[in-house]
Amino acid sequence: MSLLRRLLPDRFILLLVATLIVATLVPATGAALTAVGWISNAAIFLLFFLHGARLSPQAVVDGAKRWRLQAAILAFGYIGFPVVMLGVTQLLAGRFSPELLMGLIFLGVLPTTVQSSIAYASIARGNVAASVIAAAGSNLLGVVLTPLLFAIIASTAFGQMSLSGIGKIALLLLLPFALGQSLRGRVLPAIQRHATLAGMADKLTIILAVYVAFSDAATQGLWQRVSITDLIALGTIVLMLLILAFAAAWRLGAAMQLTPADRATMLFSSAHKSLATGAPMARILFPPALAGAVILPLMLYHQMQLMLSAVIAARLERDNERIT
Repeated sequence: MSLLRRLLPDRFILLLVATLIVATLVPATGAALTAVGWISNAAIFLLFFLHGARLSPQAVVDGAKRWRLQAAILAFGYIGFPVVMLGVTQLLAGRFSPELLMGLIFLGVLPTTVQSSIAYASIARGNVAASVIAAAGSNLLGVVLTPLLFAIIASTAFGQMSLSGIGKIALLLLLPFALGQSLRGRVLPAIQRHATLAGMADKLTIILAVYVAFSDAATQGLWQRVSITDLIALGTIVLMLLILAFAAAWRLGAAMQLTPADRATMLFSSAHKSLATGAPMARILFPPALAGAVILPLMLYHQMQLMLSAVIAARLERDNERIT
């Protein structure tokens, strides 16, 4: 029953789908869109302040003790994954709109998840401490590397690009993240006491970012450019990429002769991609008319990674129980 619950779409995913539908049917326009946009920006500022306060710099330093594992996870996420996505977008040029192809590249340069990669590593009897360090390091670097790598790779794939939101990164991502890090000792106890509210802030920020992105995209004719057939084809490709990511991460762990626990950590930390970082960042990086289409691949990948991870983690749990 526990496995079945993990396989079903979680309530947050259903809420995101509902948000997408509402944004399509009742998009915010004019002054309302401007107001919601400002609220979304404020929520993003708060979100990355919380990210900065939660992530321990010492955890990243401690990761040097398992530097081979941590370096492999970072290289997989920020070198291997983006290179594969660049190749995929070249193969799919002409089949999908440029916005969806940008979405695939954007997916490839995102950091790993924080909560789910650690949770599934724990279920699989993986190295939870190493998973925490991997999530911290990936997300710490992602604030800078994600927009930088996207700009480089997208320019290679699509020629000269204008990312009008790059300038907002310093204001809405780096500044609050740095503030969170600098004030960590003072604010972390309060965040931990009100963990439920902090978690709600994460989800609310994503919902606002999705609503604003799809409101503008819907008024710009997104669903006239992206058909049901396109969505099915995109979902199939995203699923294939996810399976490839899991298989490659697992084989790399074997080639490195990692312990079963470290291989589980390698698997989930390498293949997972963060919606919590990606949706707000897309809201900042891309013009509103593009942001909705860009995060479509990420939304599909996010649900699929949760479902497939549930199956894999349950299998690894049984295997590791037999070993121990």
